[in-house]
Amino acid sequence: MAYRCPLPSPICLQAEANICHSCNFTAPLIWLHSEDPFRPADLLQHIRHTTPTVNQVPVSGLPHLHLNNLALLNNVSSGQVALTSNDDVTALPDWLFGEPPDASGRIVNATPCVVILVEQSPRDVDAFFFYFYSYDRGANITQVLEPLNRLIEDTEHGMHFGDHVGDWEHNMIRFRDGKPNGIYYSQHSGGAAYDWDHEQLSMKDGRPLVFSAYGSHANYASSGDHVHDTVLVDYCNAGQLWDPTLSAYFYHLEPTNFTLTRLFPAPPSLPAPADLTSFFYYTGIWGDAQYPDDHPQQKTVPYFGLKRFVSGPQGPIAKQLVRKGLFPDQRARKPWLQWVVGVFMSWYPCCIRGWRKWVSMTVVVGSAIFLAFGVKHTVKSYRKKGYKRIETDIPLEDLVHRERI
Repeated sequence: MAYRCPLPSPICLQAEANICHSCNFTAPLIWLHSEDPFRPADLLQHIRHTTPTVNQVPVSGLPHLHLNNLALLNNVSSGQVALTSNDDVTALPDWLFGEPPDASGRIVNATPCVVILVEQSPRDVDAFFFYFYSYDRGANITQVLEPLNRLIEDTEHGMHFGDHVGDWEHNMIRFRDGKPNGIYYSQHSGGAAYDWDHEQLSMKDGRPLVFSAYGSHANYASSGDHVHDTVLVDYCNAGQLWDPTLSAYFYHLEPTNFTLTRLFPAPPSLPAPADLTSFFYYTGIWGDAQYPDDHPQQKTVPYFGLKRFVSGPQGPIAKQLVRKGLFPDQRARKPWLQWVVGVFMSWYPCCIRGWRKWVSMTVVVGSAIFLAFGVKHTVKSYRKKGYKRIETDIPLEDLVHRERI
């Protein structure tokens, strides 16, 4: 029995490939950064250039891995499995760079996109567009805002921190009664969401434009510089245009039992292809696990404890595909250090920059002195209102007489 598109007709196009007409015509278009060398990457090629490991030790006795059996890794160990690069990533082997789109926006030699339709309710359908890259290059000192950039010693000459093998980013478009009414952009550990008619959204032929940040591939609604995690900057511009749906796998997810069904059946004249769903259920990470501190390639940024290499991400299964709103229901918690930095930056540059810091210090010291005097005055007032010492003695016989009365 052929799958029926969850969007109401005539929005749904019952075509040979069973791809939802509405989803396809409102799918995002991605502007890749003009100078970003790390382009979208083929899922299968990425798997072929990695080896499953647990705690940096390769897992033995495995069959040849591909998209349709990757989930078997969930049962090989009690620890988390990592698809670890077969090459030294600091040498930047060719496969990490992915494939650029051609002039039409199509990536011919790779399939780096996964589209998943989720029926959240009889009226609401979420279309997830996942984009895969084999390498994420994190920020370096040039992307750290002042004054914290002065605390980072550039001993490694522009070393990037937060790099990792494997990178999953996504957009989600919510359809209400067959019409798009909102979109979510993933950005690092968080993201941004907009109503469909929001003035900050840019459209091209009815399709939302997405700007992929240099190195990190975080998704933004506009070009230019974007601050994330309080003090780091992402760079976006209109470099090469990529149409992800021209090289994608399409699926439908049943939210009640989390069953994934592929939406691209072969014509009757051809043998049925594999359903290619196993990779979705793989719960490990799509890259190296964070190297230990004594690893020869690992470095640590002083004061902040940021690592040169961190663990790769989990795949689409971990991205809260069943959610109430545009945002994931469970947001990532900020580390305490990031919270402290956020408080500090909220005071900068308004209060602790240049001459302002002396004014701010004077106000703080003055407030502290005023508070101290206030506390002292309050304590004295309290003591005056308490028990007082009686200076004259009361004769004992008077007390006895009063008791008798």
